[in-house]
Amino acid sequence: MQLNGAEIVIECLKEQGVDTVFGYPGGAILNVYDALYEHSNEIRHILTSHEQGAAHAADGYARATGRVGVCLATSGPGATNLVTGIATAYMDSIPVVAITCNVGVSLLGKDSFQEIDIAGITMPITKHNFIVKDVEKLAETIRKAFRIARSGRPGPVLIDIPKDITANVTEYLPREAEFPPRKTETITEEALSRAVEMIEASQKPFIYAGGGVVLSGASRELREFAEKVDAPVTDTLMGKGAFPGTDPRYTGMVGMHGTKTSNYGVSECDLLIAVGARFDDRVTSDTEKFAKNAQILQIDIDPAEMNKNVLIDHGIVGDLKEVLMRLNARLEEQSHPEWMEQIAAYQKEYPLQYEDGKLTGPYIVEEIYRQTKGDAIITTEVGQHQMWASQYLKLDATHRLVQSGGLGTMGFGLPSAVGAQIGCPEKSVVSISGDGGFQMNMQELATAVCQELPLVNIVFNNNRLGMVRQMQELFFKKRYTITCLRYHKSCKGKCGTPGWVCPEYVPDFVKMAEAYGSQGYFVTSNDQLKDTILEAREYAEKNKKPVIVECMVAPDELVMPMIKGGASFEDIML
Repeated sequence: MQLNGAEIVIECLKEQGVDTVFGYPGGAILNVYDALYEHSNEIRHILTSHEQGAAHAADGYARATGRVGVCLATSGPGATNLVTGIATAYMDSIPVVAITCNVGVSLLGKDSFQEIDIAGITMPITKHNFIVKDVEKLAETIRKAFRIARSGRPGPVLIDIPKDITANVTEYLPREAEFPPRKTETITEEALSRAVEMIEASQKPFIYAGGGVVLSGASRELREFAEKVDAPVTDTLMGKGAFPGTDPRYTGMVGMHGTKTSNYGVSECDLLIAVGARFDDRVTSDTEKFAKNAQILQIDIDPAEMNKNVLIDHGIVGDLKEVLMRLNARLEEQSHPEWMEQIAAYQKEYPLQYEDGKLTGPYIVEEIYRQTKGDAIITTEVGQHQMWASQYLKLDATHRLVQSGGLGTMGFGLPSAVGAQIGCPEKSVVSISGDGGFQMNMQELATAVCQELPLVNIVFNNNRLGMVRQMQELFFKKRYTITCLRYHKSCKGKCGTPGWVCPEYVPDFVKMAEAYGSQGYFVTSNDQLKDTILEAREYAEKNKKPVIVECMVAPDELVMPMIKGGASFEDIML
């Protein structure tokens, strides 16, 4: 059949099973939006308030559903506004396809109105990107983009289509979507045998699980593996839920804000088994001292991660689920009672703890967990609240904690919650934000209202950029430079002086919620919190509207434990 380029875009999206896209229209992409008009009953378009919101929403959709997220943007600033969202997905290996439209082919390279080389800009932050200058190549390019986004180590792909290509006509032949098989050809018998030998020789094995377990759907295999090896298990920000947080073997998160048990365990083990984890600096800190007593066995789908940050003793390249299945079939039951007793003793001696009796970040997180019974999808911004969520949520399933790990993107929480709720309408979705991060993309509250999403937004308001302030307190002699969010021009030289009264906080989150047609709540104590969250959730569900629950927490509250960047695990602060 004869179709124009815009119609081919829509037909290819339908081929790939896409039922939802997030975007913002503009001049260069109007042909695509016009084609979408005829298929609105098949592909739901979510109009966000900002293109960055569209990218984060597509990302949140992908993380919550395990499917490819799709976002659309027009040329120039529309396309560049996607960049942070694409980079966020890239750093965490999330499958997203971003479709942008550019000026016509004849106008490329002439500094035309709203022309930008978005392919060049996004080259370092995509698995691949394309500029389609021939309509006859458009369909295959879109299909290839989805294959790349899904295959191997997932990630974002960008397709840039000049406006005239969306209008040009060519023959279109429909095809069924291709779903790439698991990567198994690199898994050798020799590699598996060597891994089994290392495991059987170990007396103190420790398993370090990352986001690769989530992406490969290998949670069940990981649990079996941990039982076979008889080893404790730690995880990363991206690996939350890959191993049950309620399991006695689970030691909590590792690294900068990891538990003392996990960090001591990694330091004292004789074999560290990294499964789907990439040894980033927030985990390893001083690489010279990281796991200094251990041999390191790494299992990862990406060969580029082998020996990249930490030198390993042996690696297996391949799909994690498949590797663990094969190892489990070969391994005899191991037994390390003394090692497991030592780990249990650390857990008892160094539990996570916080001050009782006042409204604290950990208490709020635990209350959310209690009320949702661990079954909600929780999205976060970046900062102290994110670390508390990662520390105190005892997740027993994947795709429950949606957060920016590698890039650490403020402004991610609310739009990703929109995407998660769209993708999982049957689930409760709770967005946890700091007051600073929430304001970076709070305009997406309008999206949530217009889409009638029962999102519960918990805003931790400490009147500060909390994590930055924490580092200033611990490492910069309490020189709190530009971290107070109550700061006004008139405050200069007066902050903290006798009789000084702080200005009103900007904005009033409760009034802001009301201004967006939502509902706001204000919480200052533990006694209020339980009933308020319950009321907010009931209101959201009944009225199909998002709500904001503003929780006032102390500005001097710290996330502990903590290891200073570059320090060794022995320097952990409690």
